[in-house]
Amino acid sequence: MRKIVWIVFFMYTSLLIYWMFFGFSRIPSEEYKYNFTPFSTIKNYFTYFSHFPFLTWIINIGGNIVVFIPFGIFLPCLFIKLRNVLSFLVVFLLGITILETSQLYFRVGSFDVDDIILNSVGALIGFVVYFIFRRTKS
Repeated sequence: MRKIVWIVFFMYTSLLIYWMFFGFSRIPSEEYKYNFTPFSTIKNYFTYFSHFPFLTWIINIGGNIVVFIPFGIFLPCLFIKLRNVLSFLVVFLLGITILETSQLYFRVGSFDVDDIILNSVGALIGFVVYFIFRRTKS
């Protein structure tokens, strides 16, 4: 069973990295795209809700949360040391920050601190789900 979880985790992570760097027809840009101000992008989506197509809103807010829920399940399942919320958050934040910074460095997509916030919310939801499932199973 553990081997299957590793395979699914690898496939999920590979797909996610592909999506972050090559999905949505992303090509390297001449300019750097970034947002270092926490909650700026999130605030804009809520403040100017009617100015964005609903699908754009769902992808940028909901998608950044939902897509990272599996990390909250996979990481504590595969790594016993990541069953502590603080250890989990440190490792997850380090990993997602490296990925976001890589997008900035390679000028593919954009670095957005709000993506890190939303991705972390998703991962924490998955973390809670993992422990609820684990508790009800035992």
